[in-house]
Amino acid sequence: MNQEALWSKRYQDAGEQYLFGTEPNRFLAHRADLLQEGRTALSVADGEGRNSVWLSEQGLDVTAIEISVVAVEKARRLAAGRKVDVRFVLADMTASDWPPAELHNAFDWVIGIFIQFVGPEARARQFAAMKQMARPGGRILLQGYTPRQLDFKTGGPSAIENLYTRELLLTAFTGWDIEELVEYEEDVAEGIGHKGRSALIGLVAKKPPLP
Repeated sequence: MNQEALWSKRYQDAGEQYLFGTEPNRFLAHRADLLQEGRTALSVADGEGRNSVWLSEQGLDVTAIEISVVAVEKARRLAAGRKVDVRFVLADMTASDWPPAELHNAFDWVIGIFIQFVGPEARARQFAAMKQMARPGGRILLQGYTPRQLDFKTGGPSAIENLYTRELLLTAFTGWDIEELVEYEEDVAEGIGHKGRSALIGLVAKKPPLP
């Protein structure tokens, strides 16, 4: 089963429920003041819209990329119900032809929340695309699970190679200004998909300005 079919089935099986809830990720929401330093935001692998809709409510001009047709339909309903405008793009951001030229250097914020559904090779493409879409001086914000999450089993991938470590992220963002990199444990309550004690890592990295 390919990624689109896999995720569409998961979102479809949730029925009227939102698999990861309708409230924003906590690591993201706790940086609301910092987000005001930008005007445009991109939410990658956005799912059913909980983060992109919240970002729009903060006054940002928001684009959301998602591979699942089912998820985008639910995200549109959420945005309509909350009376915000989000530009939803149905696409696979790990594809070799991504991102399109018009999205290069386009966003003050590029945000990836629990996007650990790919292994190391595809992750390299995923991160490269995110870096391309951040403008010079823009930021990438990531929230993910560390390998200890395999002990908790409260969400996230079962493949250890998909999980983030401090060293992995420092290497991936060499040359960027690492403004925040934190590892911690926290009780998570994000719908039925993420629930319980979790081993988390959060990153805020700033893209170098043009020389």
